Parts: sequence; structure tokens; C-alpha cells
Amino acid sequence: MSNVNVLPLALGLVIFSFLITSVLVVPFINLLYKVKLVRRKEGLGKGNKESLFDKLHDVKAGTPIGGGILLVFVICLLFAGVLPVAQKIGVYIETSFNLKNELIVIFFTFISFGILGLLDDIIKIFGKPKAGRLGAVYGLTRLQKFALQWILGFAIGFFMYKYLGIEILHIPLIDVVVNLGPFYIPFAAFVIVFFANAFNFTDGLDGLAGGLLMIYLFAYIIIAVEHLDTPLFIFISLWQGALLAFLYFNVWPARIFLGDTGALSFGAMIAVIGLMIGNVATLFVIGGLFVVEAASSIIQILGWRFLKRPIFPLAPIHHTFLAIGWEEPKVVMRAWLAAVMLAVFGLWLTTI
Repeated sequence: MSNVNVLPLALGLVIFSFLITSVLVVPFINLLYKVKLVRRKEGLGKGNKESLFDKLHDVKAGTPIGGGILLVFVICLLFAGVLPVAQKIGVYIETSFNLKNELIVIFFTFISFGILGLLDDIIKIFGKPKAGRLGAVYGLTRLQKFALQWILGFAIGFFMYKYLGIEILHIPLIDVVVNLGPFYIPFAAFVIVFFANAFNFTDGLDGLAGGLLMIYLFAYIIIAVEHLDTPLFIFISLWQGALLAFLYFNVWPARIFLGDTGALSFGAMIAVIGLMIGNVATLFVIGGLFVVEAASSIIQILGWRFLKRPIFPLAPIHHTFLAIGWEEPKVVMRAWLAAVMLAVFGLWLTTI
């Protein structure tokens, strides 16, 4: 498989997926309004106090949540149809893994974390809220969600180790390869759970997580082509096209949000892509803004636990910029620019 042969296919699939999703997204938004799958007003926390987060985001109440439902469904459907068609028209399917097992990992990760997110979305919207320290608490508890994520993460890590034969970790720059053996399973689970939550933390401003993902996917289309993994670059190309159609309606002021369905599914999947490519360091570089968002949330939690006070005015870090007076589009655009440079740096790392 050469770049000359597959690049037109990858670009064509981006366009194809974009057009299909563009036709569906507006009727789907209307459907979400009808079934009332929309963002709720956060409400008051303990002591009937309105949190800073609520003041910044209650204006978004009433916006449909469920973009992830559409994208997960469309991408899986298109991928299931395009791959066999590509084989029949003579596209050579090249991969380092057993094709069936690779497809199982892709579909299981994308769908299982999407179902977990959908469950959380439904409980958030239609369930009864509880008063928390910083506002009303909706959906699954943090412990419930975290436990289910780890169960899925370990299942995926085990399958990748057992049936894809992945057990090494490559460290660029110093060019060291570490064989983790069975310890690859908890390592993979950690990476998957980390990025699932990191993406979810980042999905808090109009167009922020979607735009960062757009940049990530463009970089990984190139990497997957270079890595000679046909199923992966086909999947990423279809994902990119669908995402671009969604992002048109997700930029400020957003008409639709991903919800946890998309956030958890997409976060877990970008981790699995990085693990399958075999260069986890590049994953943490290209997905560096997701890492920063997660780190800021962890620091904030530790501040409350050990210092009994917040470290930032609000976490994740993008909320801090809002709190100090930055306008939402400025935060998002500057994050996109930072992500472009991280993607360039990550691509550079793959060449050395």
C-alpha cells in the first residue's frame, strides 16, 4: 500500500462521510428537540447557591444533546459498508493484525463506550438531580461511571494483548522499545480510561473538543497511511468526514452537543488508535490539549481534597479562561491553534 494509491481514497471517504452526515444532521437535531433530549439547566447546589459554572453555562440549556448518537451510528454503518466494498473493487487491505480481530477492537471500543455515555446522557436528562457542592449532580455517579470504564478498558486491553499481539511500548527520541508483556493490559486500560475522561472534560465549550478531534484525526490519517493499516485509515477518514459535518453545527453558538455518548466513545477510540499504531508518546503529544484538560481537573480535585480549596477559579482549564474574562470563541480558537502545532510536533516525532 502506497501513499499515492490510498491518499485519494482517504480524501474521498472524508467527502463521502461528510455529505451523508450533512444530510442527516438537521433532521436529527429536530428529532432531538421532539424527544426532549436537550441540555438541562444545571440548577442549584447545596445551600441553594448557584455555582460559577452554572452562571457561565446556563445559557446553553435547551440545546440538543445527542450528536454522538448520530455520529457513532453513521460512522459504524458506513465503515461496515465501505470496507467490504473497498475489498471488492480491488483495494488491498493491509494491516499488521488479524483483520477480524482488529475490526472487533474498533467496533467494540466505539460502540461500548458510546452505550455507556448514552446511559449517562439519558439519566442526566430524565433522571432526578441531586444537590452537590458546586451545583446539581446529574447522571451516573462518578464511581459508577469510572468502574464501568475500567471494566471496558481492561476488556479491550486484554483483547489487544491476547488477539492482536500488542505488548510493546515505543519511546521516540531515545528510541527505546519496552516489552510490557501481560502488564500491557492494565497499561492499555489506563490509557483508554484516561482519554475517555480527558475528552469528556474537554467537551465543555462550543466546538472545543470537536475541533481538537478534527486536528487529531487529520494527523492520524497520515500516520495510519504511513503505518500501512488500511482498516484504520478508512475508519478515521469516515470519522473525520462525519465530524466535520457535525462541527458545522457545534461551533459557537452551538445548535447541538456531542453528549457523553460521543465524548466517551471518541475519547476511548483516540486512545485505541494510538495504542494500535504503537506510538503512545505521539498520542499524548497530538492529543496534548486533552491531556492538559484532564490534568487541570485532576489538580483541582486534589486541591479540594488536600487543601480544602480550589487551585483554579474553575476546572477544567478552559473554564478558568472564561472565568477571567476571555470570550468563548477566543478560548476555542486559541486551543485549535495550539493543537495544530502539537499535531505538527507529533507528526515530526513519527518520522524520527
